[in-house]
Amino acid sequence: MAEEKKSRLFVLKPIVERWPAVAKPEGHVNFRNKILWTVVCLVLYYILSNVMIYGLSGRVIDLFAGYRFIMAGASGSIMHLGIGPIVTASIILQLFVGAKIINLDLKKKEDKAIYQGTQKVLVIIMILVEAIPQVYGYLSPSSALTNMVGGTGANAIIISQIFMGALLVFFMDELISKWGIGSGISLFIAAGVSQSLFTGLFNWLPVGGGGALSLSNPPAGVIPGTYYLATQMSLADVVGGGYQTIFIDHPNSIVALIGTLLIFFIVVYAESARIELPLAHGNVRGARGRYPIRLIYASNIPVILMSALLANINMFAFLFYTNSSLSRIPFIGGQWWVGVYDMASSNPSAPLAGGAWYVNNLNGVNSWLMPILSGGYAGHAAWQYAIKVVVYISIMIIGSILFAKFWIETTNMGASAVAEQIQSSGMQMPGFRRDPRIMRLVLERYIPVVTVIGGAAVGALAGFADALGTIGNASGTGVLLTVGIMIQLYEQIAKEQAMEMHPVLRGFFGTE
Repeated sequence: MAEEKKSRLFVLKPIVERWPAVAKPEGHVNFRNKILWTVVCLVLYYILSNVMIYGLSGRVIDLFAGYRFIMAGASGSIMHLGIGPIVTASIILQLFVGAKIINLDLKKKEDKAIYQGTQKVLVIIMILVEAIPQVYGYLSPSSALTNMVGGTGANAIIISQIFMGALLVFFMDELISKWGIGSGISLFIAAGVSQSLFTGLFNWLPVGGGGALSLSNPPAGVIPGTYYLATQMSLADVVGGGYQTIFIDHPNSIVALIGTLLIFFIVVYAESARIELPLAHGNVRGARGRYPIRLIYASNIPVILMSALLANINMFAFLFYTNSSLSRIPFIGGQWWVGVYDMASSNPSAPLAGGAWYVNNLNGVNSWLMPILSGGYAGHAAWQYAIKVVVYISIMIIGSILFAKFWIETTNMGASAVAEQIQSSGMQMPGFRRDPRIMRLVLERYIPVVTVIGGAAVGALAGFADALGTIGNASGTGVLLTVGIMIQLYEQIAKEQAMEMHPVLRGFFGTE
């Protein structure tokens, strides 16, 4: 039989083998140390997100403003890129492997090592791809820094700070994955969204950021803001539109709070839905268990990848329309159908029209439902807002299905890999012959179907959550991800504790 042709990515093997990486633990890492490393990385993330880039000019345009919940980090800090390069690198490789453009069999140890190593190299490339256009266009150095080292030197200093921040995020994610609990990417997303939710709930500072409190400048948090408006409004104010101010118009309105709570309960219910396959130990009589196949089988990863893809689409649409060099590219440069942006607006990275507008985050009922009810807004007719809602939710559902299918194949969650995992633990399905091929056939009845249904469900949840809106401008997708991440983190901690007390379980969970 002819030898199977290897992927061209194997030419990167010498680079991958020498690429800097966090070393894997040689033995079992106890639960206390895992918690310690996880907490250390989380604290370091919060510190770095408050360290601002040295030498920036006064105005910072955040190209990821509408997707900051998924990018993590903070605008203008050395964590400006957040987890964007890591997620983008993962998207590119998954699409190429899933479409068979890159010939890799991820069931083989050697191919999987090349895949993971290539992803690390691609992360560094994506850091530069995302950092350089922003610095030369929208993260301008201050005049003091420019006078000190020159224009090219000032840009290089800012790029180096962004590069080091993104590289630290990458290493912290790897550190948590190998020495901690859960995923660093998920943890940083949950940390950023939780901070937004807390400030959106309790912030007592005025909406305008300064000045005295008034009915037009109430406290920004939903609790102090609602209390202030309810106690300061007269009956005439209430009749004249006060209810709409409290329930809809306030940045952290009652409707946004209800939407946040509704998303929370729906996600908790969806995360608990699962199919449980009975298992029995082949050699120990009476030893039984169950293998759960959750409804959201691919977890919240498809939504993370889909949101990051939309964030990158918005970033490049913005660059093609506003950058003096890119706007001259034929067919896509400066074209209204790609996306229209206004540099003089308060949020210049938010598209005003074009394709980018239709796939942009819905961001609550106030940004789409009220324009539909009022017959249109900001140059768009009511029917255009209705199409925007349908397009955004459809893209989230279809994209999440595709990424869910790619994800289970690249992370050993497919039927074949799970069958081998169960077989190696000594378990088998009662009533079936102890053969991994039989186990695979049984699992293929469930896993592919649940993957599609779960991907569609989590995509629909994210789309409708964005349509409802949330407090703290965390977005519905951000809240959905955070609730799912916290549930999975709790389950991961429980599993780690169980393995600590019963070491034999480590073989079943594949940690040894």
